Amino acid sequence: MGYGRIPDEVIEAVLQRHDIADVIGKYVHLTKQGHYLKGLCPFHSEKSPSFTVTPEKQIYHCFGCGAGGNMFQFLREIEGYTFAEAVRHLAEEADIPVTWEESLSADNPQQKDRSKMLEANEKAAKLYRYILMNTDQGKNALDYVRNRQMSDKLIDAFQIGYAPAMWDTLVQQLQKAGYDLPLMERGGLVSARSEGDGYIDKFRDRVIFPIWDAQGKVIAFGGRALGDVQPKYLNSPETMLFNKSRVLYNFHQARPQIRKTNTMVLFEGYMDVVKAWEAGVRNGVGTMGTALTPEHAELIRRNAGRVVICYDGDSAGQNAAYKAIPLLEQAGCEVKVAMLPDAKDPDEYITAYGSERFVREIIDYAVPSIKYRLHYIRRHFRLQEEGDRIRYQQTALKMIADLSSIEREHYLKQLAGEFETSYESLKQDLANLRMKSEKNRTVRDNIDVPWNNGRHNRKETPKAPLYPAYHNAERQLLAVMMHDRDVSAYVEERLGDEFNVDAHAVLAAYLYAFYAQNSTPSVSRYMAMIQDDKLENLASSIAMMGAHHGVNEVVIDDYIKEIKKYPKQQEISRKKEEMIRAERSGDPLRAAQILSEIIALEKQLKFS
Repeated sequence: MGYGRIPDEVIEAVLQRHDIADVIGKYVHLTKQGHYLKGLCPFHSEKSPSFTVTPEKQIYHCFGCGAGGNMFQFLREIEGYTFAEAVRHLAEEADIPVTWEESLSADNPQQKDRSKMLEANEKAAKLYRYILMNTDQGKNALDYVRNRQMSDKLIDAFQIGYAPAMWDTLVQQLQKAGYDLPLMERGGLVSARSEGDGYIDKFRDRVIFPIWDAQGKVIAFGGRALGDVQPKYLNSPETMLFNKSRVLYNFHQARPQIRKTNTMVLFEGYMDVVKAWEAGVRNGVGTMGTALTPEHAELIRRNAGRVVICYDGDSAGQNAAYKAIPLLEQAGCEVKVAMLPDAKDPDEYITAYGSERFVREIIDYAVPSIKYRLHYIRRHFRLQEEGDRIRYQQTALKMIADLSSIEREHYLKQLAGEFETSYESLKQDLANLRMKSEKNRTVRDNIDVPWNNGRHNRKETPKAPLYPAYHNAERQLLAVMMHDRDVSAYVEERLGDEFNVDAHAVLAAYLYAFYAQNSTPSVSRYMAMIQDDKLENLASSIAMMGAHHGVNEVVIDDYIKEIKKYPKQQEISRKKEEMIRAERSGDPLRAAQILSEIIALEKQLKFS
């Protein structure tokens, strides 16, 4: 068994040229602990490191959420790559020629369509850019862009272009290049004519902003209308390449600075990101006019511990920021909000006051999320009226209640000073509120693994699952097999596929196939064969059990006996239930016959 259509020698070369600690170290801060490296898991929120990298085996495993695998699986999980994309990425980093993809896409229609759509998007981006910078058609658009104080260097950095007002400029170019227009329609580049046959361009008379995936490939476009046309901003429709709920504009360019600072600045639109980039904010990304989604929040959390929300200063922007805060905090991010005055958006502020002031007074002066939330809810109260002042303070206390003791004291003093209210009375009200909340509280967390995350304060430690004897025997056996080819051959001969847990049987089958091609054990190379998230997670947890020094043939035989006993034990249980039913139905002869069968099975079990 190989690795799909990717040659075995390519997989081997990639694994030899890369060390998993270096690959994961680009995403996770790792510290050495004995033979292992540990860090905070990038796949779930936690305060104590449970994410373990084992350089000796070239695998990782998180004891908190169960994620695990080799370097390919890590890139698949954190970047959303396919297996082939993960291999390609690491191959290109190691200067290993990528020669297998044509044969891959030839046999996979969906992969072939994806490749064609990516090609067409790249061609469209270059066409739009050429029209903007080099033609009379693009002159008005270029004047508009430059009037927005965008330099040619900035235009080039973001590959900004222009889709002319003609109906079929891109259609003609795609036809000449031999692209299938129905596929191009599914890819969001063209639209079928509402009357008659043929196609028209999706974008017309718009400044074009290419949208990239995390690897820097053009997957969609955003267009800003030049005339009085609605909508002012138009995004590509969702396609097999583009899901706006999962993509952040400019993420691929901002990622190095995000990783360096552990901070992401979140904008709403293209122009805000572009102008902020020129202002020196190189860790800015945009949601492209759509509301922040849980998928966005998870992508952000995997790459940044801190987020500065810099939305428009108008009512709509403030509402969007307020709604984004809980999504980001539930994902495990520390959140601040940059507050823009006079209902300005970031682009307008930079144009009016300059880059330096924007960074110094808006980005660097972003306020903690609780301060922003308190500021936001004030709008709903008439603070000149005593009744509303009291209701505001009660609402504020509920928001302050979940903070740390130091933060609670800080905001209580602010609240008391602002309204000339007794600090002690507010403190007592807050204590009563917290006591009432504790009585009604049920255990709840922001993720499925509650024992080790930033929203959970109980001092618990994870407990290992309690497996039945046959299940433990299968895991122990597989752990030894992963590290010993001779044991795997022995188990294949005496047990074969008779594992009781289906997933264990599959892992064993992969091991048999792996050793048929490889004489030397390698957990990482073995996992490269699996290409299934759940199976790789399971395999990594079993591999972390180790090779069990001192295990001999007697122990292996005991494991095999325990595994083989279970089906007979199950059969005996079924027979006993059948015998009881026969007795209750008044059939003593049938009951006696079943009892005889049970005795025979028990003898077999005793002497097996």
